[in-house]
Amino acid sequence: MRRLFPVTDETAVRTFDGISGEERRGGAGAGLRAAAAGAAPGAGGPGGAHVSSHVDREWSLTELADAYAYPEAGTGRREPWLRANMVSTLDGAAQHDNRSQPISSAADMRIFGTLRALADVVVVGAETVRQEGYRPARARAEFTAMREAAGQGPAPAIAVVTAGLELDFSLPLFTSPLVPTLILTGAAAAPDRVAAAEKAGARVVIAGDGTGVDPARAVQALAGLGHTRLLTEGGPRLLGQMVAAGVLDELCLTVSPMLTAGDAQRIAGGPSIAVPQRFAMVSLLEEEGFLFSRYRRA
Repeated sequence: MRRLFPVTDETAVRTFDGISGEERRGGAGAGLRAAAAGAAPGAGGPGGAHVSSHVDREWSLTELADAYAYPEAGTGRREPWLRANMVSTLDGAAQHDNRSQPISSAADMRIFGTLRALADVVVVGAETVRQEGYRPARARAEFTAMREAAGQGPAPAIAVVTAGLELDFSLPLFTSPLVPTLILTGAAAAPDRVAAAEKAGARVVIAGDGTGVDPARAVQALAGLGHTRLLTEGGPRLLGQMVAAGVLDELCLTVSPMLTAGDAQRIAGGPSIAVPQRFAMVSLLEEEGFLFSRYRRA
């Protein structure tokens, strides 16, 4: 894995195998030039140390955790920060055969695991839970000290967004998680389904007046439970609702070097918004043709 953006003045003039970046224009990593004024978020390795953009190697989990760290909390109460992690093919497909795994890679899964390890809670739609066969997040020894230092539990909670609660509550996601699974639903949800969820051990959180969930209320409800480092893994309908509600702070998007054609969903679905929202690039990594981009609200 190598960093393409941001680069420092030093790495911008470093040569690749004795050939300057200008001479390699059109080759891998060519034409990518940016002056980093000071330390950009995620611009360094552990402890802020610089990771040279021209070095193609497998990054450690510690380096990835540093590169994808949540914004530092200011003085006082930590505000919630919602990031999304999605993958898309070159032709815009977020899935193949209704699953994201076929368009992913080993590096993508390392980042996927790192983002989970940094989060307090993983927010996911009910349809994605059913299609992807979601299981509880697991504790990973590599991140134990980091999570303890951040005041986090051994693993993030999974929060399922659902209006109808049409879920199999006998699955391990509900019966044997390290931390109780959360159900985000509306005040008008069917009482028998709410009772079934609670009987299975899930915690039901009301985040809407009707049967559906209001994304803004969901963010605040999770923050009220102490979950401020928020991560959503979609699916596309849920991400579209979050975009429309204006609650998404950050998008981590893997661009997979694959073409699928077909009619697969994009990463965000639903009605279009009136004015496109502008996000700014924070970083761009590459490994084996996969691009790992990170954008924040501009």
